[in-house]
Amino acid sequence: MDSSPIVTTHTNNKSKSSLTTPLFTPAVGVTAAGAGNAGGAGARSYVDPHTYEDPNQAVREFAREIDAGYITIEAIIGGGEFGDVCRGKLKLPPDGRTEIDVAIKTLKPGSADKARNDFLTEASIMGQFEHPNVIFLQGVVTKSNPVMIITEFMENGSLDTFLRANDGKFQVLQLVGMLRGIASGMQYLAEMNYVHRDLAARNVLVNAALVCKIADFGLSREIESATEGAYTTRGGKIPVRWTAPEAIAFRKFTSASDVWSMGIVCWEVMSYGERPYWNWSNQDVIKSIEKGYRLPAPMDCPEAIYQLMLDCWQKERTHRPTFSNLTQTLDKLIRSPDTLRKIAQNR
Repeated sequence: MDSSPIVTTHTNNKSKSSLTTPLFTPAVGVTAAGAGNAGGAGARSYVDPHTYEDPNQAVREFAREIDAGYITIEAIIGGGEFGDVCRGKLKLPPDGRTEIDVAIKTLKPGSADKARNDFLTEASIMGQFEHPNVIFLQGVVTKSNPVMIITEFMENGSLDTFLRANDGKFQVLQLVGMLRGIASGMQYLAEMNYVHRDLAARNVLVNAALVCKIADFGLSREIESATEGAYTTRGGKIPVRWTAPEAIAFRKFTSASDVWSMGIVCWEVMSYGERPYWNWSNQDVIKSIEKGYRLPAPMDCPEAIYQLMLDCWQKERTHRPTFSNLTQTLDKLIRSPDTLRKIAQNR
C-alpha cells in the first residue's frame, strides 16, 4: 500500500464537518430518512416529476426555496450540462449566523424554458430522498437569476477521479466500505421504486470522511410496477459499459439492471478508477458480453468481491442479487475481514 498522503481531488477548503445538516424540516409527506421504514420504503414511494403538467409544481412540492441572499458563491469547481458547478456557503436560518459549505449548480442565463425545466427536474427528484448515502438537497433558487440547485458539498468530488488520484492508497477494507455505502444508498432508492439508470463511479460523490453518496439524477425514471418494475426509456443515450444487456437490447431498465451497473462500479473501485473494458468500442463490449465474456478480477481484488461482481453480471436479471442482498453481503465481509484475504485468481 502506498503511504503517501491522500490527494483531495476537488478542493482546498478546510471542512469542519462532514455531516449533512438538513436546512429545514423536510417537505410535507417526506418523513426524515424514511423514518421507521428501514426494511422497505413503506408508505413512501418516488413520484416522477414528469407526471406533473406544470414542472414548477413538482419543484414547489419537493424542493425548498432558498433566498439567494443566503448564498455566497466562492469558486467554480466544474461545468455541468446546464451551467457552472460552484462551491460556496449557505447561511442557515433562522439568523444566518451559521454557514455551511454547499455545492451550487447554476443554470446558464438565457436558457430556454425546456432547459430550465430539465435542470429543476433533478431537484424535484433529489428533494424526495433522504439517506446518508444519497446526495442531500438543501434547496433551490427559482425566484431570482441565476436559477440554482443547492446540495451538500462533497469535498473529494467524483469517485472515479478521486480513486485515480489516489491509486493504491487505500486498504481493501476501506474500498469495500465505499462499496457498502453505495449499495446502501441504492437499496434505499430501489425501495422507493426508483431506477437510477446511470449508476457509475463518475456519478458517486465522496466527502472528506470518505462517505460515498449517489448523485446525478438526470437520467432516471420511476419504475412502472405494472411491467414488473421495468422502465423503458424514450430514446436517449445509454452508457453502454455500465448498462445491463437487457437494458441495451430492449431498453428494459429495472433495479436489477441497476445491480448490473453496481457490479461495474465494484470493478471501478477495486481497480482504482480504471475504465471498464479499457479502450474497446461500445459495439465490441456489447458483442463480448452477449457471448458470455465478463471483466477479469482487478489486481489484488478479494475473491469474495469478484464473486459479487459476477453475481451482479448474471445474464438472467432474476438471478442477480438485490441491493438489499448486496448490502448484507458487504456488511458480513466487513465484519469478518478474514473473508477478504483470499485474492481472486484470473482464470
